[in-house]
Amino acid sequence: MSPKEERDALIRRLGEQAARAYLADWRKWRRPGQTTPEGEWRTWLVMAGRGFGKTRMGAEWVRALAERRGRLRIALVGATLAEARAVMVEGESGLLAIAPAGQRPDWEPSLRRLRWPGGATAYLYSAAEPDTLRGPQHHFAWGDEIAKWPQGQAAWDNLTMGLRLGSQPRAMATTTPRPVPLLRALMARGDTVITRGRTADNRAHLAADFVRSMTQTHGGTRLGRQELDGELIEDVEGALWSRGLIERCRVRAMAERRRLVIGVDPPAGIGADACGIVVAALGADGRAYVIEDASVAGLGPEGWARAVASAARRHEADRVIAEANNGGAMVESVLRAAEAALPVTLVHASQGKAARAEPVAALYETGRVAHVGAFPALEDEMCGLAIGGDYRGPGRSPDRADALVWALTALMLGRRGEPAMRLVG
Repeated sequence: MSPKEERDALIRRLGEQAARAYLADWRKWRRPGQTTPEGEWRTWLVMAGRGFGKTRMGAEWVRALAERRGRLRIALVGATLAEARAVMVEGESGLLAIAPAGQRPDWEPSLRRLRWPGGATAYLYSAAEPDTLRGPQHHFAWGDEIAKWPQGQAAWDNLTMGLRLGSQPRAMATTTPRPVPLLRALMARGDTVITRGRTADNRAHLAADFVRSMTQTHGGTRLGRQELDGELIEDVEGALWSRGLIERCRVRAMAERRRLVIGVDPPAGIGADACGIVVAALGADGRAYVIEDASVAGLGPEGWARAVASAARRHEADRVIAEANNGGAMVESVLRAAEAALPVTLVHASQGKAARAEPVAALYETGRVAHVGAFPALEDEMCGLAIGGDYRGPGRSPDRADALVWALTALMLGRRGEPAMRLVG
């Protein structure tokens, strides 16, 4: 039984009056990830995917303050006044909808004002008009979808300069992440507490078809990781690949296969870095297709060699291209031990990872490479490789990206790839 079904069954047993009281008590059925953080903080940043329940969290936080603390002044700031009204006040999870009987605030749209029976007052503001926040003072503030505020930093600065009433003024910010300066600045502050979450965390209260469709369509892509998983996805300045470039090269299916290779970047030691294992095929249309990232981590030579052999059998690979800089004889012997008939070609790198990746990145620029589906870990490494040799991606080394380079060089560059590698034996 799902959490929603359990809750509905409990409500049926309680009866209408008790059910209303139960539903009005957010603390009884909120998820642990929706709990207000304890301790000393100035800003609570809720950065999560769509449908996570960010709006409900913001509204419940404001409601709790307004009902318990008497004559407070609270700022409600949206990207525009229309959005603040439609979402924060009048929306399905807004302040009017969640208010229990007897505690519903008086809503005065013409004055952009909410007034609770206990004396608390909330005022609506537009982030598109930051100067309207310059004079007013408040005890607390809730800013919604701050990553899409048109004049984000100016609006936030004016808002927080007016947070000076009471002994501990605080702000809550709810948003789906975008790589904007305001979000980066808040995340870097020591007095910011961050709550993260995914759309799937709230699947009990979302249509199953919606979750399934969004996951199938956008799972693993930049849009999906941002809008569904709540990740902050940024481009590295000077990177060989940008997120936008990879998205333009994403497809659902490949053309008829002509040749398939597996690029392998073996780890230097046991349990050190990952073993990059990337499968790519040449289509009948002359385009290369990346079809699997089979990389593994934390395994000894026998373990990663078995992973390579398994990928080769699974895809009926024509060849395995393995880097041999760290013990070529050992690399070949462990691969042969895993699968005696494995067609292995060893290559030695004569340039750094970024240098030999440059001609491969150029293939993406001209539309000659496609990704069949999404490969988040691999793509993060690709977007961390910068011109000039710097690596600013996850992990110590771009092992997956290096395996990709070996595979695509073998498929697409032929002997033109020789400046970056040379065959062994």
